[in-house]
Amino acid sequence: MNHILLIALGGNLTSPKGPPQETLREAVAALKKNGAVIRALSPFYHTPAFPAGNGPDYVNAAAKISVPWSPTQALEILHAIEAELGRERVRRWGQRTLDLDMISYDDFVLPDLKTHQTWRELPVEAQINRTPDELILPHPRLQDRAFVLVPLADVAPDWVHPILGESIRSLLEAVPEAEKSAVRRIE
Repeated sequence: MNHILLIALGGNLTSPKGPPQETLREAVAALKKNGAVIRALSPFYHTPAFPAGNGPDYVNAAAKISVPWSPTQALEILHAIEAELGRERVRRWGQRTLDLDMISYDDFVLPDLKTHQTWRELPVEAQINRTPDELILPHPRLQDRAFVLVPLADVAPDWVHPILGESIRSLLEAVPEAEKSAVRRIE
């Protein structure tokens, strides 16, 4: 059985394959090599580093993929692709060659509603210093990040968050205009 995943792709450092745009292209090729079918791929966007001042600007994109993997297998494959393309997990929210974030897996809520709510409501200061020890889906902060929502609106505007009950399009409309305008499409 195949599952639909929404993936956020990003990077702001040169990888063994080249600058961030080339690294993202290589990541998409690696997803295919591992059995993913790319249903939709957004354009690439320049986005300010997050948190602000955290290195060079990023290149971000989003993909809607179909895969035969379990959630755990998906996470392992995404981490393996990141490592293959030079990702070193040194510092949370640090600079990186590649970040592949699983935003959603079908309409699953993992590991449970209570844990998801805890991470979704965690203050930003605490988010920087804490890393979950289990997969949390949908991504607990997707609704707060223009650099995720803008590309997601290109590939899955009508996907509805299974907890918040709002579409990507609706979540993006709620983001402050200044944050949305900082996400600039690369021509």
